[in-house]
Amino acid sequence: MSAIGAMWLRQLKKYWRSKPRMIGSLAQPLLFLVALGFGLGPIFEKAGGGNYIQFLAPGVIAMGIMFTAMFSGIEVLWDRQFGFLKETLVSPSSRFSIFLGRTLGGATVATIQGVLVLVIAMLIGFRPDNILLIPFAVIFMFLIAMMFTAFGTAIATRMEDMQAFPLIMNFIMMPLFFLSGSLFPLESAAGAIKTIGVFNPLSYGVDGLRLTLLGNAHFGILWDLNILVGVNLILFLLGVYLFSKIKT
Repeated sequence: MSAIGAMWLRQLKKYWRSKPRMIGSLAQPLLFLVALGFGLGPIFEKAGGGNYIQFLAPGVIAMGIMFTAMFSGIEVLWDRQFGFLKETLVSPSSRFSIFLGRTLGGATVATIQGVLVLVIAMLIGFRPDNILLIPFAVIFMFLIAMMFTAFGTAIATRMEDMQAFPLIMNFIMMPLFFLSGSLFPLESAAGAIKTIGVFNPLSYGVDGLRLTLLGNAHFGILWDLNILVGVNLILFLLGVYLFSKIKT
């Protein structure tokens, strides 16, 4: 088996074997859906925004994917501490193929996470506009997952302190989530928030999910796909470069 396939399979096995990890990673999206969806739903509806669960679900799905994808980078630190990373790097496989396998594995896990959050959202009242477009929504989930898996892994290659990694991740992820239009419409946001949203790559992932699941979008399909593919390419190349310089 190639290094890419081996690393991809390793990520999947670790995910399926860790039941607490699976449950814990679903708890936060469920809390957001229930607490915000039903708590702020009446206010959102009175303001003329319609069903808040319908609006909120795509953003929470994107959040679940982002958190799972970014935190997959901590496995680089674990592998470094316990010596597995050194064994992997001295193998005949190129560092590019190792990084690609890790990224694909982490992105696959995060995409599965997104699908599970979608199922949970549907159980509590979310209804996709066209169920036939769900496969296209999964494509957007995978693009979000690849983007943040590559980003998380790239950051992990430059760190050695495992305790600092979650702090740095939360410092990055929470602003990205709250300023992506996940919780409120960007078109009605204040000027500064709207401008930040335009430069936030997660905004285009959320917008793509709303388009495929609900049939409406703020930026449009071409902008969503072009920005996501472009940012994916930049972060992947950055991750490959930093991973090639990693020291054990």
